[in-house]
Amino acid sequence: MTVERAIFAGGCFWGVEYYFKRAKGVLSTSVGYTGGHKDNPTYQEVSYDDTGHAEAIEVTYDPTVTTYEDIAKLFFEIHDPTQVNRQGPDVGEQYRSEIFYLNDEQKKIAEKLIQELKAKGYRVATKLTKAGSFWKAEDHHQDYYLKTGGTPYCHRFTKRF
Repeated sequence: MTVERAIFAGGCFWGVEYYFKRAKGVLSTSVGYTGGHKDNPTYQEVSYDDTGHAEAIEVTYDPTVTTYEDIAKLFFEIHDPTQVNRQGPDVGEQYRSEIFYLNDEQKKIAEKLIQELKAKGYRVATKLTKAGSFWKAEDHHQDYYLKTGGTPYCHRFTKRF
C-alpha cells in the first residue's frame, strides 16, 4: 500500500487531531512539534520557552482514498486560518497556522487553496514552510480526546470550500 504524509499546525494539536482522525482516507496521526530550532523539545519547552516550534500534526493517508488537496482543505476548515499566533483562547507562537510542505506539489496545492480563500475575502495568515524535523509529542498527548472522551474547545468545522 502506498501512503503519503502531510504536516499541519493549526492551534492546539489535540483539536486538529480530533478532526483528522475522522477523515476519510487518514490512516494515522501523530501530534508533535515542528518549525523551531530545538531538537526533541518537550511540551513544557514548546509552551513556555522560545523554541520556535508549533504544535503540529503529522497525518498519514492513503492517496487512493483521499488527496492532499482534500486533506489540506480539511485543515483550513477545522481551524481559523485568519488568526495570527492563536486559535480561540490559546495564544502564542506555538498555536500559529502553518503548513509544512514535504514537496513542491504540496506547496503548489497549499498556495492554490490560500489564493481561493483570499478570493473569498478571508485574510489568511497561514504560513507555508518547507518541512523539517517533526518531533513526536509525549505519549499522553497522542489521541488525547479519544483517551479523555472530550471534544475540542477551540476547533470546529466551518465550510470554506
